[in-house]
Amino acid sequence: MRFASLGSGSRGNALVVEVKQTRLLLDCGFGIRETVARLSRLNLQPEDLTGILITHEHTDHIGGAVRFARRYELPVWLTHGTFTNHPLAQTLPDIRLIDGHSVFQADEIEVQPFPVPHDAREPVQYAFSSGSKRLGVLTDTGGSTPHIEAILSGCDALVLECNHDSDMLRDGSYPPMLKQRVAGRFGHLDNGMAARLLASLDNSKLQHLIAAHLSEKNNTPKLARAALSDVLNCEPEWIGVADQLDGFGWRQIV
Repeated sequence: MRFASLGSGSRGNALVVEVKQTRLLLDCGFGIRETVARLSRLNLQPEDLTGILITHEHTDHIGGAVRFARRYELPVWLTHGTFTNHPLAQTLPDIRLIDGHSVFQADEIEVQPFPVPHDAREPVQYAFSSGSKRLGVLTDTGGSTPHIEAILSGCDALVLECNHDSDMLRDGSYPPMLKQRVAGRFGHLDNGMAARLLASLDNSKLQHLIAAHLSEKNNTPKLARAALSDVLNCEPEWIGVADQLDGFGWRQIV
């Protein structure tokens, strides 16, 4: 099992999860040409993909998904709420509506969606299993829940939102309403919240931890790494960071 990011942030998100010959694209917030170019950095072509999973209807997660799926005739898994709140979703060639609490199989990958508090219609995040290894992904949530913690506990790899530093957001240039939205219950995790969530998990199997969806204006990799490394008592450099331009390269789960 391995995974890699095409890019992570408010200008576009996409993550690839691979088990044997099954490759799922988690979100597609980039246009067709950009997605193809970013896949090529991972030595992948669109034809190598099994399908696309969508977390929610915000443009940085679904913006390129419909056209990309139509172009390459890929199935798309998404919740009913996401489906009904995206104007182009009805044109998808192969729609797979999912229940946000129900595990399903996508060829060789077992997929566990789970609901999260975010300002979208029916947002979910996902955990992935090869049968013996598990990857958890959590971004775009305003807080944690016992269910989120139960899903992510015991993962072998974790991609965890560290959207903003609370002081940088407070003192930054965002208008007050946007600051309230980002920091609110249905917004995004700050570094401290991400660290507290991480501390609540069983991390005994953790091989990879990636800080993701960092704000380019209200956070820094150094601050995100410091918050998470304090929890794990590890060197900050051990914590990976998914950035907007390059994402991160393949990480193997052994």
